[in-house]
Amino acid sequence: MKTFVKNRKNKKLSVAVEGERNKAGLVFIYHGLSGFKDQPHIRNFVAAFLENDYVVVSFDASATQGESEGTIEEASTTDYIEDLEDVISWAKTQDWYKDPFILTGHSLGALAVAFYAEKHPEKVRALAPISAVVSGKLCAEVYGTKLLDDWQKTGWKIKETHSRPGELIRIPWSEFEDRMRYDLLPDIDKLRMPVLMMVGDQDESTPLAHQKILYEKLPGKKELHIIKGAPHTFREENHLREIKGIFSKWIKEIK
Repeated sequence: MKTFVKNRKNKKLSVAVEGERNKAGLVFIYHGLSGFKDQPHIRNFVAAFLENDYVVVSFDASATQGESEGTIEEASTTDYIEDLEDVISWAKTQDWYKDPFILTGHSLGALAVAFYAEKHPEKVRALAPISAVVSGKLCAEVYGTKLLDDWQKTGWKIKETHSRPGELIRIPWSEFEDRMRYDLLPDIDKLRMPVLMMVGDQDESTPLAHQKILYEKLPGKKELHIIKGAPHTFREENHLREIKGIFSKWIKEIK
């Protein structure tokens, strides 16, 4: 089932619900900044849960490349978090809703799901922040002074999107300013549920060093898998197969 759900700013969010009659549980799956729910790595996350009898909810944020209202020029971390909250609130009105549920996200979507889990740990059965944005401060270290100075001066970070070759996206400086407000580390002791982490060893956006900072502070059962040869976003068939296999094994273990 695909539908549109209004968020708190009255924008339509494109939401896909699959496996509505499945019995094992419920999972929400969230893409990263400038991503969308139909990217190959997101679809592999979805497939792993469907094959294990879960109801799967994936959706496009309101400021991204997907089917929801809004554009990347309006993006902010706060909006990413609020869109997740709004989709979960809508899900609570559906007959397939179950909690505690699982949260899975990639990159900025990983920060959003982990932030939600810190605020509502009783609702989250397990958590999978993949290639996670850990904090705005750590992002600033990756970007470096020159990129940040240019970004602030022009007001925009312009780059080609790998998902749609030849298409440029413009990320506003306000997105970075807003992201600097967020840090998963101060409340990480709330994440006592099982946690699955993955990162490519060629990831330059949310590198292994950042993932280790998060991983080492997690207080509960946890796993960190390093995908050899993979960049920030998993695209190659061998990487997609590997991450799906890791997810499938983890899902069976947390049952």
